[in-house]
Amino acid sequence: MIMMIIILSLNYYGDDMSIQKINELVEKIEKDQSITREDAEFIINIKNNEIMPLLWGADHIRRKFLGSKIVNCAIVNAKCGACSEDCSFCAQSVKYNTDVNAYPLLDKETLVNSVVNSVVNSVVDSEKNDISNFGFVTSGRGITEKDIAIICDSIRELKDKKVEVDNCLSLGILTSEQFEQLKEAGALRYHHNLETSRKNFPNICTTHSYDDRIRTIKLAMESGFEICSGALLGLGESWEDRIDLAFELRDLDVDSIPMNFLNPIPNTPAADFPRMKPLDILKSIALFRFINPSKEIKIAGGREVNLRDLQSMIFFSGANGFMVGNYLVTKGRNTDDDIQMIKDLEFDLK
Repeated sequence: MIMMIIILSLNYYGDDMSIQKINELVEKIEKDQSITREDAEFIINIKNNEIMPLLWGADHIRRKFLGSKIVNCAIVNAKCGACSEDCSFCAQSVKYNTDVNAYPLLDKETLVNSVVNSVVNSVVDSEKNDISNFGFVTSGRGITEKDIAIICDSIRELKDKKVEVDNCLSLGILTSEQFEQLKEAGALRYHHNLETSRKNFPNICTTHSYDDRIRTIKLAMESGFEICSGALLGLGESWEDRIDLAFELRDLDVDSIPMNFLNPIPNTPAADFPRMKPLDILKSIALFRFINPSKEIKIAGGREVNLRDLQSMIFFSGANGFMVGNYLVTKGRNTDDDIQMIKDLEFDLK
């Protein structure tokens, strides 16, 4: 049995049957066996005041498959607002009066400098870059050929400058030809969230479909991109919806799963959704780790306002990465504080 002394010491936090079941699931995953839908339903039914054994299991899985390395990423809002889509949570849609500061795609010099400055400012003792991955994010359903050319030129210049940080792009729904252009320029990873389950998706967006998103992911895969695709939880979905999404991402075999938690934006349809409870967030992270044991799981938007003092617990719930700096239209935490958190936990930055 796996570390039974530790498991038995958690009796205070859960009943014996739950602890035994969690131990069985961990052993199952260690043998490279996937958990079932029934197993996932067991996880979501664990009471919040008894989740310590579950978090132990998720942490054990993370350490086995991914070690103690923590990855992080930062983004720049390369093109903001004026989006034709009606995603209910998004401040950048033209359909909602959010007073967002809309602007077209930033020029090449600004895009390149945004990466260079972030990398330089994250260097510790002039030796180690603390940013693992840097992404350009644009608003809108897709992107024009003119804008594709600017993005490609920016990627090439970063390569010429030998900027030691992996790139990621989040440019909406693209064609295979556009993906080929980006790949030829040196793009490595493509980000395109599913956000929620297939069943819940029509409740949050009507201007494009779930299949549009999956098709985009598959086209990016065919062009050789690593895939970053994940969740925005807190959109009125059920726990069953969360299970559906975690399994969908497993079946797509994405490389990285960002998990966001709704920070409601005034004047959007999702403005009145309540913020998630911190322990529900930790349980959700653990659920996704049990279903996707070997994948990157990065915690992103909404962690500060929803988790508050429990932010460091994301790593003991199964996450092995997080986003630093600001988000698209909301502020993040000071990057130095986040890096210090990793040092205090005695993890290693990848």
